[in-house]
Amino acid sequence: MSRKYFFLLIAILFVSQGSYAQIVRKRTTLLMGGRFDITIVAKDSLLAEQNIDAVIAEITRIENLISDWKPDSQVSEVNQNAGIRPVKVDREVFELTQRAIRFSEITNGGFDISFAAMDKIWKFDGSMTAMPSAEAIKKSVEKVGYKNIILDSVQSTIFLKLKGMKIGFGALGEGYATDKCRDMMLAKGIKAGIINGSGDMSTWGKQPNGKNWNIGITNPFHPEKLLAVVPLKQDAVTTSGSYEKFVVFDSKRYSHIINPATGYPATGLCSVTVFGPNAETANGLSTSLMVLGKKAGLLLLNKYPDYSCVMITDNGKVVQSKNFRIKKFKTKL
Repeated sequence: MSRKYFFLLIAILFVSQGSYAQIVRKRTTLLMGGRFDITIVAKDSLLAEQNIDAVIAEITRIENLISDWKPDSQVSEVNQNAGIRPVKVDREVFELTQRAIRFSEITNGGFDISFAAMDKIWKFDGSMTAMPSAEAIKKSVEKVGYKNIILDSVQSTIFLKLKGMKIGFGALGEGYATDKCRDMMLAKGIKAGIINGSGDMSTWGKQPNGKNWNIGITNPFHPEKLLAVVPLKQDAVTTSGSYEKFVVFDSKRYSHIINPATGYPATGLCSVTVFGPNAETANGLSTSLMVLGKKAGLLLLNKYPDYSCVMITDNGKVVQSKNFRIKKFKTKL
């Protein structure tokens, strides 16, 4: 697995306070190693800006807990003590790790938060002239394996059995943060908004004019065009993709998204967009489907009836899950 590339555009109609009782305010900032776009609907500008501040504070709090690139975070402490001792963490971090391990179990390691320990032997910057050897690929995942993550629910501790192991939440953290912020805003009485963390998006309510939020799915082969515009209410949407970062050997395309169970790049799909009620789960699913491929991915999605998806294959075919509610897609790009 690797940090994802996203192809979601938000079509938001901004309206003036004179026309409607509420106004829209939006702010963009860098958090959790990526871009966050925060949109809040409120009765006045001051209230909207105050709640954007509250969202940023909450994302920052989560980042300081789970970011493996921050040396003083709880996750970094877990990684620093791999093979040495269990580390006590907040219940929030413990339960997020539990949920990540469940994803690992149902995907047979196609999703794995210990991917952070993977050796970076694949290069997607144009410098690779040949595939790594089978031996190098096997060695690259020696420290990867969710079964070596030991959780103690009573003590709320995480222990990584092998020295050099690491865990990271690059494939779940932003979705988790957007969900937490949406819940916080709803609890505060903010009736509408969007939290978009690098394409992991939680929405709720409607625009001040009474219309739904509209999320455009970008065509990965023609980024200036949309495949479709999907109306959302209290929903989440995430996209995983690889069309900007890949290598080709012997006419076969290898994605920058790596299968942590094998060390080999994902093949077959260049984009997966997942819709559902929860961005954390949609985030985990979109990453997993990229790794598992079309057939196994759709079988996995069948276990989550509240979630639907659109996949785009490497050769431009569009594949929809049976429960996907928008049917106006071309079958070939």
